[in-house]
Amino acid sequence: MKKTAITFLIITQLFLVYSCNQGKAADEVNANEKIVEAKIDSVKKKKVSTIDTVDYDKRMLALSNNDTTGRWPVKTPYPLAGALLPYNRIIAFYGNLYSTRMGILGEIPRDQMIKKLQGEVAKWAAADPTVKTIPAFHYIAVTAQGAPGKDNMHRMRMPFKQIDTVLKWAKPIDALVFLDIQVGHSTVKAEVSELVKHLSLPNVHLGIDPEFSMKNGERPGSKIGHFTAADINDAIDILANIVRKNKLTPKVLVVHRFTQGMVKNYKEIKTVPEVQVVMDMDGFGSKVLKRSTYLTYIYREPVQFTGFKLFYKNDNWNNWQIYTPEELLKFTPKPSYIQFQ
Repeated sequence: MKKTAITFLIITQLFLVYSCNQGKAADEVNANEKIVEAKIDSVKKKKVSTIDTVDYDKRMLALSNNDTTGRWPVKTPYPLAGALLPYNRIIAFYGNLYSTRMGILGEIPRDQMIKKLQGEVAKWAAADPTVKTIPAFHYIAVTAQGAPGKDNMHRMRMPFKQIDTVLKWAKPIDALVFLDIQVGHSTVKAEVSELVKHLSLPNVHLGIDPEFSMKNGERPGSKIGHFTAADINDAIDILANIVRKNKLTPKVLVVHRFTQGMVKNYKEIKTVPEVQVVMDMDGFGSKVLKRSTYLTYIYREPVQFTGFKLFYKNDNWNNWQIYTPEELLKFTPKPSYIQFQ
């Protein structure tokens, strides 16, 4: 082979090696750039989701009323930034706009109802100025039915226009809206999935009621139903996905309870940064009975936060008296959610 040809071949090979190395270097640079970008995104996300953990822990300890049993405060993942609890106490009016017997929300005219709600908010704000007190409408969006209905599910879904009406009422007073579900023979997953559009709004949260979950085909109201931890986790999964998808602050999930059997396997209920779970002491009666119920089913089976339901009529009947804010603030733990029916 001539010297010129050999020289050309060597140069060509060197060029190919150089080009190959340059390509590898470029790939490495691109890969490094992607790693840096990913780290920046991670930092940004972490910054968005960060809370003051020292302040959070301090507030949770205050809610626990210095419980010495180790049950409270519950050790759970820290919430995303913008979480409502434990920074606020929610005061909610419960009911349905089609009924004057399901709760105060549908019982009296709107303006009168809103004025009454604001009065309750003021009472709680005065009783405990350490947390902000905010109003809420807790609207029954799915009601259990004695009749099976067309699909044999023993539940009735309220029209979306009624939810929109409640949202319209909430706006002028900066109130939260809770959509409550009584599943009948349906499931939590099926009913919550129908409300994703409204639950994707920043101020809309969820309530689920085990009392009317009839798993063995009974007629709702004929006995007290129940949810398993899996049912409650279905709601948590849907809410968490809504929060992540829409980049929202955490959702609040209220679970009603007034008997041992209404909630099964409470230790298996998930706690995640996107959802804050409130176990709400439902049921009416004397102060002694209601306190006992709270201690037995809410205090002794801790999940995350607690609530307490008050009945304007049934708690003031038979020489009973409704609890005052000052009295409930002595409970361990202090309820973060107060519902009036």
